[in-house]
Amino acid sequence: MRDSRRLQLSESERNELLDRGGTGVISFGADADTVPASIPVSYGYNPDVEAFYFRLSLPSGSRKADLVDRPVSFVTYRETDDGWRSVIATGRLEAVENASYDSTTVQGMWGIEIPEVDVFETPREGLEFRDFQLDPETLSGRKEVPTEP
Repeated sequence: MRDSRRLQLSESERNELLDRGGTGVISFGADADTVPASIPVSYGYNPDVEAFYFRLSLPSGSRKADLVDRPVSFVTYRETDDGWRSVIATGRLEAVENASYDSTTVQGMWGIEIPEVDVFETPREGLEFRDFQLDPETLSGRKEVPTEP
């Protein structure tokens, strides 16, 4: 195992890692006695407004449907030729359907690509999806920097 240290990603490195979209894990906050709900998701990212976009399947009666109003953390991670890179964003989700057409929320969705990843038992055509924006309260990125032995 090589020794390494961690450094903050610059804004351009962070934007390069996030690109216009990818996959990661979103975790919904819980009370002190409950484990957070963490699920793999696809995301879109718009660097012009520094916002994330998610298309979530929220079947009625599901645990996710009850959690979308809680604080979230979102993590994406990638192994590169230069070591690992990660980005963590925290905040609250905002339903896109509640935003006006000329809002930065809706306008920001125009520049993204949310990959379609099929992790469902039901075909995607049979699922209902809702779009959400995360305008992060905190946004940070880290990278591995190998050190000499």
